[in-house]
Amino acid sequence: MTAASRRQFVRNSLAVGVGWSAVTEGLSPAAAPANTQIRVACIGVRGRGNSVMQSFLAEPDCVVTHICDVNRSVREQRAAEVLEKTSNKTKLVNDYRELLDNPNIDALMIATPDHWHALQTIHGCLAGKDVYVEKPASHNILEGKVAVAAARKHQRIVQVGTQMRSAKILAEARDYIRGGALGQVVYGKAWETDRNGAVKLAPNSDPPDGFDYHLWQGPAPERPFNPTIVGGHWRWLFDYGTGDLGNDGVHRIDYCRYLMGLDTMPQSVSCSGGKFFFEDDQQWPDTMLISYDYPRHVLQYEMRLWSRPRLFQLTEGAAVYGENGWLLMSNTNWKAYDAAGKLVTQVDSSQGEIQQAHIRNFLDAVRSRKTADLTQEISSGHVSSAMCHMGNIAWRTGKKLHFDSQTETFDDPQANQFVGREHRKEFELPTV
Repeated sequence: MTAASRRQFVRNSLAVGVGWSAVTEGLSPAAAPANTQIRVACIGVRGRGNSVMQSFLAEPDCVVTHICDVNRSVREQRAAEVLEKTSNKTKLVNDYRELLDNPNIDALMIATPDHWHALQTIHGCLAGKDVYVEKPASHNILEGKVAVAAARKHQRIVQVGTQMRSAKILAEARDYIRGGALGQVVYGKAWETDRNGAVKLAPNSDPPDGFDYHLWQGPAPERPFNPTIVGGHWRWLFDYGTGDLGNDGVHRIDYCRYLMGLDTMPQSVSCSGGKFFFEDDQQWPDTMLISYDYPRHVLQYEMRLWSRPRLFQLTEGAAVYGENGWLLMSNTNWKAYDAAGKLVTQVDSSQGEIQQAHIRNFLDAVRSRKTADLTQEISSGHVSSAMCHMGNIAWRTGKKLHFDSQTETFDDPQANQFVGREHRKEFELPTV
């Protein structure tokens, strides 16, 4: 794709009219891949992206046709590894926009930094591609809202990478709660308690040869190249990441609200916390206690990134409380206790099986063209991601905020300044 055609694509994207459609049970069968294998282009394959790509490669009805990364050495290394593993020679791409008008690609896998997730998802949907996008689904609430609209309008299968949604143990735990074993459920708590490392940024420098820093920045504000930020510490800075709330917290918040049957946005949010422990270059807080209020439920999230003591012997997890007992959920098992604290039942699984199941679920839905087949469709993934953004905004404003789920805005002008942001020229947010 030439520079001129890229600019035209952005103009076309911005020209798309406003339109929402209802959640579709089934999409047009003609949209399903006609070939035997589902052809996937993987965007962002350095760390987490490589792990997810390996899961796609493990599925016999899927083929990775393109590897896209702004780092030439990374994409070349991954291509060599795929060739050795599968004997398939993948095409190498620097700019993901070159993939969009390629009719030989069925789906995109997106595992870039947070500030790219929503825009690449939106562009994929506008181009008629199905999308698997890593969590969080967006960098801010507005981006997520537009991504949902793009998926709906263009009838795309879009799965968000909160993989516990595809775990049998999670479905079994929710069935257990729905069956009334805990009685009336009112309160849930999710958490992350661990000792993170300090974030110390190296001096700014020139980008290394073969690294497209302009494209890496994308919609984020312009700033000099910094090897530490690009190397992984981007998630601790406002412009690129969403802090640990959007990194780890999104998983635990997601399965806590799922167990509680909370499928909608909360009506209000408040947060106590701050950067209390680390004296370093990270911008997001290291300590948070967030309360999400629903009409008849309260969900809390606790984050302590400096703390070695765990809750219930778990670094991360969720607990759901009912009148007759409670349930403890981890990434690999769940335990149910009665009102006296006696262990009633326990079910175990493995994280590796869960990730593979999530990829399999996405591929099956790509074939069926039924959004209802997805375990974490974009609208649900948007709710959990938006809850992380809400918590961050409540912390930044220091206020209890009321949220309008129809407009996806707050009752406070200061808070609404963080609902979206201005995108850098060439990487504007389309109107869908």
